[in-house]
Amino acid sequence: KRQENCLETIEKVYEQRQSMWENKTQSVPQRIVSLTQPHIRPIVRGKAGKPIEFGAKLSVSCVDNYVFLDKISWENFNESCHLKEQVEKYKERLAIIPNPSM
Repeated sequence: KRQENCLETIEKVYEQRQSMWENKTQSVPQRIVSLTQPHIRPIVRGKAGKPIEFGAKLSVSCVDNYVFLDKISWENFNESCHLKEQVEKYKERLAIIPNPSM
């Protein structure tokens, strides 16, 4: 089964590379960069020293030494798009009721 999965991954990589060559581009959606871990995607971060990172991107909340995983993705995502949703989850977890006098 492992060899079968690896062969399927190799076929997908070949298709991606063929598409990149035909279209004269250096990127392709859902680009596979690892035969043994095809779910891992490169994430362009733009940080000094490490412009590209690999692995899952996490969005977490920490409250009173408890850590809550709000989102995990092998694809890049913009944290600000999920901020409102995370604030609502935070309120639900802690049963925070807004103070109308504020």
